[in-house]
Amino acid sequence: MARRKRSQTRLNVWPGYVDALSTLLMVVTFVMLVFVVGQQFLSAAITQREHSLESLKRDLDRLSNMLSLSQDQVKTLNTRNQELTSQYQTTQNALHDKEQQLAEIHEKEQTAQNSQLAQINSLNAQLATLTQQLQAITQALDVEKRNETAKDAQISDLGKKLNIALADKVNTLKRYRSEFFGRLRDLLKNQPGISVVGDRFVFQSEILFPVGSATLSEQGKKQINTLARTLREISSTIPADIPWVLRVDGHADRQPIHTAFPSNWELSSARAITVVKMLIADGIDPHHLAATGFSVYQPLDPHSTPQAYAHNRRIEFRLTDR
Repeated sequence: MARRKRSQTRLNVWPGYVDALSTLLMVVTFVMLVFVVGQQFLSAAITQREHSLESLKRDLDRLSNMLSLSQDQVKTLNTRNQELTSQYQTTQNALHDKEQQLAEIHEKEQTAQNSQLAQINSLNAQLATLTQQLQAITQALDVEKRNETAKDAQISDLGKKLNIALADKVNTLKRYRSEFFGRLRDLLKNQPGISVVGDRFVFQSEILFPVGSATLSEQGKKQINTLARTLREISSTIPADIPWVLRVDGHADRQPIHTAFPSNWELSSARAITVVKMLIADGIDPHHLAATGFSVYQPLDPHSTPQAYAHNRRIEFRLTDR
């Protein structure tokens, strides 16, 4: 009982320690919580300040660049200003020189104007003299015009007489041509390959020449002799003042040739020349003969048949004026 009384009289301090520790732990936890929250707010504020600082740095860099550009522009403008100032000074000097030149030109123009006035006065005097001479020339021209009118009437009358004479000669030549063709028609009638086409007497080439040749055959020589004899008879009656000529035209077909002649141009021309030489040998004056070659370019029949080719290979005789 005594021991129990002693134990009850001792103080039990453990619950107090536990309460104190709990309270201390809570205080520490609260302080830590306050510290953490403060740290978070401080970190957010610092981060925002850093962003603001970076933005300020970028603005500062941009302003520095702008300032550098502005300084370059200022230098450029200063340089340009110096150039413009130099140009202005040069322009001023040139303007001063031009003003001096203008003054000299004005002085020269004044001198020239005075000289021109003197020349004008002299020219006016000459013009008055020329006017008097022109009046005299005009009077002379009036007289000449009256004479010219009379001459024009004479020339017109002579022209009419000349046209009448030419028409008479043409009609005379037509009459002799008709007579020439009429006699030939009578002599060569009913012979195949010979025809009259308009004002032309047409011989088919086969009557006068072998195929592809420019040498007259025996039959061709006889035909040319007959033509030459008739032409001599007619030409002896043609007046000497009529400028007539017998034109001999050579024509070929459009078939390629394989002879000594390189083309139908040479063949047609050579045949016409051969006929002319034969006529000269038969006594025809060469002054009244002409040889021409038309190759394939004046066909009578445009078809591509043997009959058309034979029709186009021909020698034509035309009595005409020169």
